[in-house]
Amino acid sequence: MKRFIIVLLLSICGLAAYGQEKIVKVACIGDSVTYGTGIEDRENDSYPSQLQQLLGDGYEVGNFGRPGATLLRKGHRPYMDQPEFKDALEFAGDIAVIHLGLNDTDPRNWPNYRDEFIGDYLALTDSLRKSNPSVRILIALMSPITPKHQRFISGTRDWHSDIQEAIATAAEAAGAELIDFHSQLHSRPDLLPDSLHPNAEGAGILASTVRSAITGDYGGLQMPEIFSDGMVLQRNMPIIVSGTADAGAEVSLRLEGPFRTIKMKTVATLSGKWSMELKPLEAARDMELTIESKGKRLEFKDIAAGEVWLCSGQSNMAFMLCESSDAGETPADPDLRIFNMKPKWETKNETWSNEAIESVQRLDYYKNTRWERCDGENVRGFSAVGYHFGRMLRDSLDVPVGLICNAVGGSATESWIDRLTLELHLPAILNDWMNNDFIQKWVRERGAFNIGYPESGATRHPYEPCYLYESGIAPLDRFPIKGVIWYQGESNAHNVEAHEMLFGLLTESWRANWNNPDMPFHFVQLSSLDRPSWTWFRDSQRRLSETTPHSGMAVCSDIGDSLDVHPRIKKPVGERLARLALHEDYGFDIIPSGPMFSKAKASDGQITVEFLYSEGLHTSDGKAVRCFEIAGKDGIFHPVDAVIENDRIIIDSKGMIPYHVRYGWQPFTRANLVNGNELPASTFIADIFRPDVSQMTS
Repeated sequence: MKRFIIVLLLSICGLAAYGQEKIVKVACIGDSVTYGTGIEDRENDSYPSQLQQLLGDGYEVGNFGRPGATLLRKGHRPYMDQPEFKDALEFAGDIAVIHLGLNDTDPRNWPNYRDEFIGDYLALTDSLRKSNPSVRILIALMSPITPKHQRFISGTRDWHSDIQEAIATAAEAAGAELIDFHSQLHSRPDLLPDSLHPNAEGAGILASTVRSAITGDYGGLQMPEIFSDGMVLQRNMPIIVSGTADAGAEVSLRLEGPFRTIKMKTVATLSGKWSMELKPLEAARDMELTIESKGKRLEFKDIAAGEVWLCSGQSNMAFMLCESSDAGETPADPDLRIFNMKPKWETKNETWSNEAIESVQRLDYYKNTRWERCDGENVRGFSAVGYHFGRMLRDSLDVPVGLICNAVGGSATESWIDRLTLELHLPAILNDWMNNDFIQKWVRERGAFNIGYPESGATRHPYEPCYLYESGIAPLDRFPIKGVIWYQGESNAHNVEAHEMLFGLLTESWRANWNNPDMPFHFVQLSSLDRPSWTWFRDSQRRLSETTPHSGMAVCSDIGDSLDVHPRIKKPVGERLARLALHEDYGFDIIPSGPMFSKAKASDGQITVEFLYSEGLHTSDGKAVRCFEIAGKDGIFHPVDAVIENDRIIIDSKGMIPYHVRYGWQPFTRANLVNGNELPASTFIADIFRPDVSQMTS
């Protein structure tokens, strides 16, 4: 690898020097994407034309794109049989940029001739080298194909992925450089209006990608915004420090702290990326991090090592401390630190300006921010739930705690899942999202109103599937965290079954992003509100907490508001999430939750309901137990009296043959069952086990 980088640098320097005497010729070889199909002013706006503008007079860029061409020589339109290929060979470029493979996803091609793909690619590169033995070859991973494509589900999606792997293998076998035409356009489906061909803006992104690859210029040393003075690094796990620099540039790292000084070096890859892995750190304060490359120096001071948690979801997580009714005192605490990602434009019931719409289209949605120490005042604009969660961790762990909040009011689960995951598991949700029944009607209507759709012609909005992952999760660049606290569901409560699928995809997506399959993911069960679907949704969340590994659910049905989706009481919610984390993730011997349904059994005319975490079971108001119901085979429920006995619930079935039991089964419930820690029991619906069933049926 090092030898290859040296050769590259010598090549770049040689071309620069040689360019004073000779024009460097760049041959752009490919299919309709290279040709510029679908671009109104193709002569000026195709990616090769824009590349010419970026490179300037020292270069001559030739467009040898052939619409419909396949890489496969037995495909329906082999590129090597086309006149454009002959022209490319005669051009004898000093640099050749190849982008082929999209048309090979046609069922006429890849299924039949996949075994010949790499060999055919090598034949193409060998032909270019015969024309010019010193040619520098750049092979591009294919640009995306979106789910709107007619063959996406029937094969194109999977074959596109297979071909990408084959292209990477071919590039290595050919001794060529691999460049990426996929990643940046994958998050911008709006730039692929027909699902396949980039528009002029998308072509500009491809041109910029090629320019950087040719020149090695990636803008010098840069790091994600999440790295700033005052940041908290996650203790007791490897820390990946990463960023970009010019291709082949040496990057050095120096971390100074009370424990020791760490020095490391690496070299930026051909794509301008670099990363270094620090061994796990113990809790610490007053560290300094310095990153240097090619004379540029980035310094980060007042760094701590401790516990880092991401606070995410929709408006009840975004709900600020200053808006809550139970904020209490907020003393300054230099070891409680926040990274508060605020939207540039709130999703209120208003139409955004053109500036806002254009910014959102570019995934530019969050304001710039940096890490801050809690000074007692700045946290009042931070998540109330997040603050109370973090403060309880600080009091219990006595180490620095860092909180990242990127919650967005009204956002749906699908907005937070990465695109590849949805393409693989639920591609239907990606199509025409403003008219898609997977997505809650209110979400679609609010999104359309914000961006003035259809008059504005824009389609991108924070509520669009994948949008908040791409604008709010990906920019974190896998910054190490301990886990996630999540308060969301209000915008998915219309479809319990879809949410059950989406929630699993969400947790898998984020755990894959952070390369941590065991990453804690604790969430809040929806509170009480007079919306009919919330009974079933809360029970679905309860069941998800049982089946989702390394997760816990905080119950807050006791602090809802019948008329307001934003209960103003937030401290108990944050502290209940903290109890889950302290018990599950830090080994504290505490009760993590209120009573959780375990089983119900009928015998001798009574029903016994048992719970987990039921020690000290009683009612919150000292009155009789409320809100238990049972049903027979007909499924019609009837209220029943219930009493507490030995931390269990006993119900007189009153001669009914019971099949089902439920508790707190009202959208806004006044259920009053709590344990000895005053933590409320989750609402539930469940079947009743009856030992006599077999006798009765026989």
